[in-house]
Amino acid sequence: MKNKNIRVPEKTETFNLENFHELCDHLASQDSDLKLILENHGYPPMWTRANTFESLVHIILEQQVSLASALATLNKLKEKITEIVPENILKLSDEEMRECYVSRQKNAYIKGLANAIVKGEIDLEKLSTMSNDEARETLVNLKGIGNWTVDVYLMFTLQRTDIFPIGDLAAVNAVKRLKQLPKSTAKEEILEISEKWKPFRSVASMMLWHYYLCNLKTK
Repeated sequence: MKNKNIRVPEKTETFNLENFHELCDHLASQDSDLKLILENHGYPPMWTRANTFESLVHIILEQQVSLASALATLNKLKEKITEIVPENILKLSDEEMRECYVSRQKNAYIKGLANAIVKGEIDLEKLSTMSNDEARETLVNLKGIGNWTVDVYLMFTLQRTDIFPIGDLAAVNAVKRLKQLPKSTAKEEILEISEKWKPFRSVASMMLWHYYLCNLKTK
């Protein structure tokens, strides 16, 4: 954390490389526990992904599995079709998708997304111009895309500043550990804590993921 006077960031709806550390410093100045993350582990990476079909496929693959497992599946798909675009995915048979470690359920989700993009029902460029609520409403209409998937998309791909992924176990468990809360703490209480980080809850979430991952390495 930089030892200088903390300037309150101007109201912003997105974060970027230029303001990310400033937003981290601001949150640390408001919350002593977040300050400890910076002091003990430094700044988190600014995780970002391009606004592409491949990125959404990657997020779908990450649902309820380890990051390493999802990445292995994504790389297997790349070996098979080189470029992960809707047209190439739709050419694969269900058997070929299984050979790439894609489950039957996620195969349906990914092909449903591919079909929606090909038919013009989903336009990724338009999503980037929508409000968080509008983008969420558009995406959750697709089978297999729920609030967690949308949260990660809004944070990593569109870099929206004020998202707290309450459905993410790592983020929730990081809050419990950081704040020394019981494991049985309800989601409602976690959300109440996250309210204090508005309007920069996405950045706070990245600090929490950083804390969670750093603690995994020390076990």
